[in-house]
Amino acid sequence: MPDIESALQAIFRWFHIVAGITWIGHLYFFNFVNLPFQGGLAKEMKPAVNPPLILRALYFFRWGAMWTLLFGIALFALIYWPRGGNLFDADGGMSERGMWILFGGLLGTIMWFNVWFVIWPRQQKILGAMLGGPAAPAEAAPQAALASKINTYLSGPMLWGMIAASHITVWPMKVATLGLAVILAIGLIHGLYATSRKVKMTI
Repeated sequence: MPDIESALQAIFRWFHIVAGITWIGHLYFFNFVNLPFQGGLAKEMKPAVNPPLILRALYFFRWGAMWTLLFGIALFALIYWPRGGNLFDADGGMSERGMWILFGGLLGTIMWFNVWFVIWPRQQKILGAMLGGPAAPAEAAPQAALASKINTYLSGPMLWGMIAASHITVWPMKVATLGLAVILAIGLIHGLYATSRKVKMTI
């Protein structure tokens, strides 16, 4: 029988990953699928199409973000809090694993903040207006779009940090390594944006 701590680590990690897939999957849906789709959608069609589609997607998007954060904090506390885990090295300094996981966690927390305190409140106003509520402020859509784009670009380095913490032990977190990781991750996201605009609408 596994000990309780190992079992909890497995459970928390599983929920953290599933929630993260739900969150980032919807983030990519909004930016690489829905964004080009909205550009070609007739204005008179948006009130009929967007509320039922976007509200469902935003539900899983925002709660995916919340549960990713909460299970991430629980997992971090379980592994590192009681005894330092691998967060510090033998000399008392921050370990390579610790630096990578905190780097990824910091970016993930910024992204979570953007979801709950920038994107979701503005989308509520935009979709509320489509459903017959008061008109949304003119700046609501650009602000939500900017925060979503920032999150999309942050997601690349964030995921790299999370993976590097456990799997890239031969690459210490130096300025050059971190810079290369960020450039590659942001370059990949930029490529996905470019590809999303070129997807053919024919079979």
